[in-house]
Amino acid sequence: MNSIWLVSMLFVGISMLVSYRLKSKFTTYSRIPLFSGMSGKQVAEKMLRDNGIYDVSVVSVDGFLSDHYNPLNKTVNLSPDVFSGVNVASAAVAAHECGHAVQHATAYPWLTMRSKLVPVVQFSSGLIQWVLLGGILLIKVFPQLLLIGIILFAVTTLFSLITLPVEFDASKRALAWLNTAGITTREEYPKAKDALHWAALTYLVAAIASLVTLVQYILIFLGNRDRN
Repeated sequence: MNSIWLVSMLFVGISMLVSYRLKSKFTTYSRIPLFSGMSGKQVAEKMLRDNGIYDVSVVSVDGFLSDHYNPLNKTVNLSPDVFSGVNVASAAVAAHECGHAVQHATAYPWLTMRSKLVPVVQFSSGLIQWVLLGGILLIKVFPQLLLIGIILFAVTTLFSLITLPVEFDASKRALAWLNTAGITTREEYPKAKDALHWAALTYLVAAIASLVTLVQYILIFLGNRDRN
């Protein structure tokens, strides 16, 4: 049990460092004006049109780096700084979220798989920590509870792993378009790429942390079974 807490604290620390670095990069690149003079909203709308997508709306939502694509109502949701920003960071983030819209329009298999898991993850996420805690405390008398917790946690881990190709591919599509559409200059493009690189790292750290924690719970379960 102590090893789980130690590993969890380690990855919490790594996650905080990566998140801090991401925010620092975003702040830095937000100060670099985009030569094309396009706001995040305009960048998003152009990328959608260039990919033949006309049924997706670009809207502003509250929050900092709260940007996301919603496949249910087909909206590219941009935070205020990105929506109105005329800078490298805004262009990169807006294009990335439109990358998800392109994935949706082309039935990208990893996104389809991820979307199917969303209801299951939403249901299990509120139960996992309590089931796992109960499973650890009652492992001697009711080991099946820990097994149930492991299964629930495995679903969220699978979701995190599937998220990786979805996010990496969205960034790949965004960067390719930013380069070919002339949205970013030769000097701006590497900065947009760097911003999306650090955003992707947040998902990578989360996926690795989830996988390592899952393995530890499995080892605890198997270790208890071997002692019985």
